[in-house]
Amino acid sequence: MIRAQKIGKSFGPLRALSDVNFEISQGELIALLGANGAGKTTLIRILAALTRPSTGTAEVAGYELNREQQQVRKRIGVVSHQTLLYGEMSAQENLYFYGRMFRVPDLQSRIDELLGLMELKKRRHDLVRTFSRGMQQRLSLARAVLHQPNVLLLDEPFTGLDIHAEELLTRFIEKAVADQVTVLMTVHDLDYARDHAQRLLVLHKGRLAIDAAAAQTTRAQIVELIRE
Repeated sequence: MIRAQKIGKSFGPLRALSDVNFEISQGELIALLGANGAGKTTLIRILAALTRPSTGTAEVAGYELNREQQQVRKRIGVVSHQTLLYGEMSAQENLYFYGRMFRVPDLQSRIDELLGLMELKKRRHDLVRTFSRGMQQRLSLARAVLHQPNVLLLDEPFTGLDIHAEELLTRFIEKAVADQVTVLMTVHDLDYARDHAQRLLVLHKGRLAIDAAAAQTTRAQIVELIRE
């Protein structure tokens, strides 16, 4: 479902990613780990067709990123550090706006389903700017899956969530994987990654240092790379 081939990215003299190769199958949950500045967000942005790689190429859901960006965007859902929500619109209005953009069939029913799943039905008519960070993050996830994408790219999705919201998000991700959605997410919580992901990708100074089943990696291996 995702194939990266010799992906590299430079920002002037700074080399953010170098020769990154991996494949992810349908329905896999993959945790992307690494120290700050290791290249995690840059890689997510490349796979989300938000920035082009300097070298190499990637395929997402069978489409080549450099040539078929629009097709890729129709098949992915993205949650990043920015919620991509409009503060002066209500929760329902935000989802309606994105749903019309993606031509989601039976849109109102889909919005009702997701607001219920994210426990936001009671706040559906409230302006998003009045929401807590955790509520905005939940609504951002609803936005990302509104069009039922094949691939979810989640960049630190647990940021700003309380314990209840973390449990809600964990259940949501588990259901997505059970429905054969492919999930690639960056996380700082090593224990969560090792307990929930099938595989771990660990970036170290822009290079892929580990690509292995979670059960085959030790905490010490990963911590050593993250601390360097």
